[in-house]
Amino acid sequence: MTKKNPFNSGYYKSDELKKFGFKKVGKNVEIAKNCTIVGLENISLGNNIRIDSNVIIAANTGYLKLGNHIHIGAGSYLGCSGGITFSNFSGLSQGVHIYSESADYSGQTLASPTIPKKYRSIVSAPVFLKKHSVVGSNSVIMPGVTIGEGTAVGALSFVHLTLDEWSVYFGSPAQKVNHRSNKVLSLEKKIVKETK
Repeated sequence: MTKKNPFNSGYYKSDELKKFGFKKVGKNVEIAKNCTIVGLENISLGNNIRIDSNVIIAANTGYLKLGNHIHIGAGSYLGCSGGITFSNFSGLSQGVHIYSESADYSGQTLASPTIPKKYRSIVSAPVFLKKHSVVGSNSVIMPGVTIGEGTAVGALSFVHLTLDEWSVYFGSPAQKVNHRSNKVLSLEKKIVKETK
């Protein structure tokens, strides 16, 4: 008799997820059972998605739209108040934090959710990850950022401005360091053909 591993929480699959109240759930979706997700009615899930352990998705306001072939690495945080959209084949490595809403830390206003709104200033703007964009471990993405098609962000980067297409960025703040190959576009055609 094989013993069940108590450290492997497993994944909810598409059929189970459809019963929970998500706005939309596609085929072949897997979400780790130890994730924390609020605002299911504001979350749309395409096909071929995997969300790994200990991801936190806060979509009680705003929205989260995941296209097809999306991976979100363990320990990531998605603050969806201003809206977050992942285009097909985009994804996050472990521990990435995306904020589509943030407080003003200039000192002109107070910056805590325990303070009445009239004393705070909130910056809220949607975040877009375009097709084939990838973000490395422990990077931080701020409100209003668009990561261009095919762009890769290196680990531990801080992204507060929109990034060009088919580029490699790295650093804090993120700076363009190289061009990225678009060979993945031909591979995409093969994957799409195989998964029809």
